[in-house]
Amino acid sequence: MISIQRYLVAILVFFLASCASPGFTNIEQFTVTVDPNGGEASSPAITNLPSTSSELIDQTSLPTVETPTLQESVEPSATIDNRQLAEDWQNWPVIPKVSPWLRKVYAQGLADGNDPHKFSKIGDCQNVVSLFLPFDLPPYYRLGEKYSYLMPAVEQFSGSWMRESQAVRGGYNVASVLSAYFSDKKECGNNETPLECEFRLNNPSIAIISMETWTSKRPPEIYEGYLSQIVEFVLAHNAIPILATKADNIEGDQSINAAVARVAYNYDIPMWNFWAAVQPLPSAGLTEDNFHLTIGKNFFDDPIEMEKAWPVRNLTALQTIDAVWRAVK
Repeated sequence: MISIQRYLVAILVFFLASCASPGFTNIEQFTVTVDPNGGEASSPAITNLPSTSSELIDQTSLPTVETPTLQESVEPSATIDNRQLAEDWQNWPVIPKVSPWLRKVYAQGLADGNDPHKFSKIGDCQNVVSLFLPFDLPPYYRLGEKYSYLMPAVEQFSGSWMRESQAVRGGYNVASVLSAYFSDKKECGNNETPLECEFRLNNPSIAIISMETWTSKRPPEIYEGYLSQIVEFVLAHNAIPILATKADNIEGDQSINAAVARVAYNYDIPMWNFWAAVQPLPSAGLTEDNFHLTIGKNFFDDPIEMEKAWPVRNLTALQTIDAVWRAVK
């Protein structure tokens, strides 16, 4: 007979693997310091990691996550006067501009052995290979003449588009990828976080970070602290982090997108403003639950398909990766 405890754990693991809107949990003993002047944000001390399953976390002792020390090559530029403020994130462009200092980061990463033909995805259910960036299989997309300029990027990162990332899973959030508890033990070491595991296995030069899932009753500062730690990890490996805003506003006040923008601003890194990309679409690209994206084919030369959020998501993500790659190579 299966014990009640094992039964509950099985149910909780099922929910972690699902793609549902966030639930509510509580958190204590968490401190975050973010430099409002654009300097480096301090890594949060992780004592209780947020999860879509508070019961599982409360019964588990999770280790403190140590972020690698930032190297000299990843110090952000002090020239920030001409940048749009984070508070104005809704007016940031969909496809980001890339600050010149990141070229040095990228070059140092290649010198250290980062693979210029690989990027990694870090995210939740909005980033699974069945939906996100299907550019390794031509039958699943069509660039058309208008977007044929993107083919060099498709070819440059062949094999990365539909690769299963160790830092992507339905139910993941910004805290999950920093905890060894949630790593795939078949592929990762016992004390290796999903983020550490992904970088060891893939050795990327670019990382796209898209974390929609969060719990609405937790302060956005907690989300921001964990996201900052992910960014620091990527920069410490001299890879280029790309942050993404989300289409939904499940928290009600756009505080998560605002937090994403603050992190992008503080670290002077690219932000793919997906929220702005879907605003012209019917229902802003959302289904009736105001959380999931509308489904469509990735035929970018078809106006009807481009009225749906998933094709827009994939096109603008590809355009962003292309823009970042061209700027830093």
